[in-house]
Amino acid sequence: MSKSNKKQIAKNTLSLFSRMLVTMVVSLYTSRVILDALGASDYGLYSVVGGVVVLFSFVSTSMATSTQRFLNFEKGKGDVQRLKRVFGTSIFVHYILAIGLVIIIELAGLWMLNNKLNINPDRLLAANWIFHLSVISFGFTIVNVPYKSAIIANEKMSVFALIGIIEVILKLIIAISISFTKGDKLIWYGALILGATLVINSAYTIYSKRNFPECRTGVVRDKEFLGAILGFSSWNLMSSLSIVLRNQGVSILFNIFFGTIVNAAQGIANQVSNIITGFTATFTQAINPQIVKDYAAGRLESMRSMVMFGSRVSFMLLFLIAFPIFIEADFILSTWLKTVPEYTIIFTRLVLIQVLVESFASVHSTAQGATGDVKVYHFVLSCLGMLNLPISYFILKAGVLPYYVFIILISISAIISVLRLVFLRKSIGLSLKQYLADVGLRCFMVFIVAVPIPVFLKFNLENTLVNAFLVSSVSVVLIILCSFFLGLTHSERSKIVIQVKDKLNINSN
Repeated sequence: MSKSNKKQIAKNTLSLFSRMLVTMVVSLYTSRVILDALGASDYGLYSVVGGVVVLFSFVSTSMATSTQRFLNFEKGKGDVQRLKRVFGTSIFVHYILAIGLVIIIELAGLWMLNNKLNINPDRLLAANWIFHLSVISFGFTIVNVPYKSAIIANEKMSVFALIGIIEVILKLIIAISISFTKGDKLIWYGALILGATLVINSAYTIYSKRNFPECRTGVVRDKEFLGAILGFSSWNLMSSLSIVLRNQGVSILFNIFFGTIVNAAQGIANQVSNIITGFTATFTQAINPQIVKDYAAGRLESMRSMVMFGSRVSFMLLFLIAFPIFIEADFILSTWLKTVPEYTIIFTRLVLIQVLVESFASVHSTAQGATGDVKVYHFVLSCLGMLNLPISYFILKAGVLPYYVFIILISISAIISVLRLVFLRKSIGLSLKQYLADVGLRCFMVFIVAVPIPVFLKFNLENTLVNAFLVSSVSVVLIILCSFFLGLTHSERSKIVIQVKDKLNINSN
């Protein structure tokens, strides 16, 4: 990994971390405001109806991953003309995709909404409005994917961060305004969220066209790249479908067996999960383009080094945020929310465990995707991942409590994490022995040393604000210290010390 690459990654990570910090604070407060404004039942209704739309988003997700991969690859090759052809072709693909998906979702999703979901008849009209508004928002988001991907591929993370901050602020304003609206608050909320989506998508498009020459290309039907993008996406499609079924499919099962209150608990747990994983995303979004560019340029040793470094840092960043929330979930949720739906606390804790198990997924998937050898990879992992839905259905049918679904999900995620390493050993020559020593052992040491003291304090102190702050603070300090001394290599620690000293010398002068 070159010095310039490290500086670029550090700069991008700082921008994205700032974005995530603001996003986390605003999103947590927004969730509380909107839950209070809509009520637990309507909040759960919005989660499950939106989940019907998201259920079909696996197609756009796979296309976004493919677009990102090809843009990063051509940037690594340095061929401007091929880059323009890739972007123009991706625009063509996403327009066709948007039209097709909107039609399919309107037909299949509307039938599911009105015939299969457990919705109070008095709220069916509102549910249909939310569904249509969500579909429109979804269509515009698909068309915008190439422009958002271009910003990431060009590593303009400060712009990506700024637009993200604007987005969460708009959603906060919408949440606050709902309390003062007349008429059906749920319908108004859906309409205003659609408006915010249009504003944010326009910002991505305008910036990209003004700053990146490839984004001014327009629609292109290049047979070479059309076949390559669709071929890559077709296999990536299975992975995206698996993820959607594991998450949104379970949401629908919860609705069928338990109703919207359990959907509300899952929605809150997922909100916490999305915020937490966003911290890792700030880092992986900064490092992933470099992984693909290293492979395109033939720098395999640098790529392998970056994969291991990225895996370790991804886990430690997630652990830093997830563990304090895990241990103080009861106090945090009761303080954050005026009303805590049943199962919310245990759902949140189990989701955080799953997040830690999958903390390496983004870096591993990017590395495998960079090689273009994804057929068997996605087929095997996706088939395994999709087992979660039928298994969940049968255990719920047998009458088990809903949180057992998350235990099944965690188990499957752990198996998939191991299989990813097996594939990387073959595709990029990643040494499993070296990976276990450099990543597995270091992450385990951070975990095993940092956990005992906060757990002891949690079980021996009263559940008060001061004690919750103390336990969380001790957790954060211990994880930072353990990550620095046990999670990082000697050379990485030395570089950090040198950089800090340089900064201090500059400031003192």
